[in-house]
Amino acid sequence: MIYLYHYFERKVGPFVSLSGLSIEESMKIQSQLTTPFHIENRNQRYYEHRKYLEQLVRSLFIEKGGNPILDVPHYMAIGKCSFLATWFEDSEYIKIPITEFDLNTISFTYGDTFPTFSTSVNDDMEYRKKVYLYDEILALIKKYGLPQNTWDGTYASPCYVEVQVWNDVPIMHYRTTWR
Repeated sequence: MIYLYHYFERKVGPFVSLSGLSIEESMKIQSQLTTPFHIENRNQRYYEHRKYLEQLVRSLFIEKGGNPILDVPHYMAIGKCSFLATWFEDSEYIKIPITEFDLNTISFTYGDTFPTFSTSVNDDMEYRKKVYLYDEILALIKKYGLPQNTWDGTYASPCYVEVQVWNDVPIMHYRTTWR
């Protein structure tokens, strides 16, 4: 069984996304978080680039036949990834079987969106600058394995399979029933 994992700050709760907020609102909320990941990503340029990447991923997903319901995704990962837990002071996670999702409303990147689409990463790996449907990501995982099992700790190296969830179902159920 494949499980999707969502990591979050315990005091904030799951599936609270900065993506749907204005840049100013996002920066204000993130300024209250004190992990190194959040401290180094508090500037306007980061949020502008994040919004650009989210729309790029959404467009590529639609081109492949995906059906995003939301304008911005909720983020998850395939499989457990201890690295993601380090993004939060008091980390928690929820795992949800992939069978609970409408596969037409979730896309995947082999690695975090930022390095996957980075212009500074030029290693010619086949998974760069691409968005995958479920069957496609399974084939890539079969070929390369789950990145968190071999991650070398560098920015360019994929550290997990990112899942972009473009639908609030079943997200809202887990958001409201957590604790």
